[in-house]
Amino acid sequence: MTHSAEARQGDPIRVLIVDDHALIRRSLELLLAAEDDIQVVGEAGDGFEAVERAGDLLPDVVLMDIRMPRRSGIEACRSIKSAVPSARIVMLTISDEEEDLFEAIKAGATGYLLKDVALDEVPDAVRAVHGGQSLINPAMAAKLIHEFKAMAKKEDERPPQVPVPRLTDREMEVLRLVAKGMNNRDIARELFISENTVKNHVRNILEKLQLHSRMEAVVYAVRERLLEIT
Repeated sequence: MTHSAEARQGDPIRVLIVDDHALIRRSLELLLAAEDDIQVVGEAGDGFEAVERAGDLLPDVVLMDIRMPRRSGIEACRSIKSAVPSARIVMLTISDEEEDLFEAIKAGATGYLLKDVALDEVPDAVRAVHGGQSLINPAMAAKLIHEFKAMAKKEDERPPQVPVPRLTDREMEVLRLVAKGMNNRDIARELFISENTVKNHVRNILEKLQLHSRMEAVVYAVRERLLEIT
C-alpha cells in the first residue's frame, strides 16, 4: 500500500507507540509496519519512558494510552509537547470519560480515539493528525460539542476578564474552518490561499493564544466567545 502523497516529502511518518501492555504495543507495531509511509521508531511502557523516548527519537506522531503506571498519558503529553512541540499526540484509550477527553485536549493532544476503533483505521488516523487534522472518536465528539455549548452559555454570567489577544479577520476565518475539522489543504482551497499561508495563520493563532494544538485553540475560542458552535 502506497501513500507517498500523505507522507512528508516522501519520508515515512515517524511514530512512537506508548502503552503499558506489551501485547497492544506489538499489535500496533505490526499493524503500522505494513504501511510503507509509516515507520515505528520506538515504543515505551509508561509515561516517564515516553517522555525520554520522545526527546531522543523526535517522532512525528505519538500513539499513547492515558491510564499507565508511574506517569499518566496526560502528564506525559504535557511534557512531550513542551520538549517536542512538533509532535502530534493521539490518545488511544479505553476511557470514554469526558474529563479524560478535556484534560487530554488541554494537555495538547491532537486526537482522541477509543481502543474499540477498527484496527485498519489506526494508520489513517496517524496520517490525518500528521496532516494537520484534529481527530476525535465520533462517540466522544458529541460530548465535546455539548461541553462547547455549556462553556459558551456560562460566559454570559462570567465577570469581565483581561481582554483576549485579538485575531485578524483572516485568522478567525481559519479558526472557524479548523473547528469544522478541516485540514490545511482543505482550508487553503476554501479560502483560495496557499497551504503554507494556512500553516502560518495556524501558527500565529496558537502563538497569540499561547496554546499548543489546533483542538485546544478551538476550545479556547469557544470559551472566550470568539467562535460560535451551533
